[in-house]
Amino acid sequence: MDLQDVVSKYPPRKILMLPITIAVIAFIILGANYLSTGSPINLGVEFTGGAVVTVPAVGSQETITKQLAAYPITDVSKVGSRYMVQFGSMSESDYTNLAKLVNTQFKDADISYMGPVYSQSLLSQALRYIPISFILMAIVVFVIFRTPLVSGIVVLCAILDISIAAASMNITGVKLSLGTVAALLMLIGYSVDTNILLTKTALTPRQTLTVDETIVSAMTTGLMMTGTTIAAVLALFIASNLLYLVVPSFTRMDVIADISTVLLFGLFADIFNTWITNAQAIRWYMSRPKKAVVGRRKE
Repeated sequence: MDLQDVVSKYPPRKILMLPITIAVIAFIILGANYLSTGSPINLGVEFTGGAVVTVPAVGSQETITKQLAAYPITDVSKVGSRYMVQFGSMSESDYTNLAKLVNTQFKDADISYMGPVYSQSLLSQALRYIPISFILMAIVVFVIFRTPLVSGIVVLCAILDISIAAASMNITGVKLSLGTVAALLMLIGYSVDTNILLTKTALTPRQTLTVDETIVSAMTTGLMMTGTTIAAVLALFIASNLLYLVVPSFTRMDVIADISTVLLFGLFADIFNTWITNAQAIRWYMSRPKKAVVGRRKE
């Protein structure tokens, strides 16, 4: 089956049922997480406050947990040759006592602390900048196309990319941190890039090509762009997650691992939403009476 069959085999309204279903599932996951935790995405230490301790992986996780049980442990995981123990928010005095205990009980231990006031400030900034990014992106898109419906579809695809990536984070346990916020902001730009490529190509007058053929032309270029990006991010993902298995002295690079994971979720979501959701919405839009003339007006 070639790209032409993928694009035009079924009517747009029939194909659009698939992305609608996936979008509903993603929003259900985000909504359920919001009802259970108060946030649509699980928050990391940067936004909740608390401490992170990493110690050499000597002994079992149960032993580490018992040694630090007097403090609010939220997660214990093995990362390469070390254990990473995360703690919830605590007072300055408790953190001081925890630091003394860790430095006494463990060799080569690392400990970091994020105060609740600073973490709340970071969270409020993140919640402010993500909507601002969407608003500025929407303004640029509306200026480019000057057609509310077409522009709205591009913006919707960006929202769906972020929503699916965020829902995937909840499923896989990746938490919202400063790094993953940056990854989500990057996905907004990438989503707009591919969707503008598709929309601009499909709406540009071509005397010898049908709408489906222009979509296939844009898809060939767009999939090549996304494929090279995925290859680069996948290499980053493998290096940050698996390199320590080959080189024991290395540890898992948590920030890079989380960023690359979120980017992979978002890039695959972008393939789906650009070349299925947006492409089929354009087919439907261009097939409407009189709209085909407007969409293909001479420039």
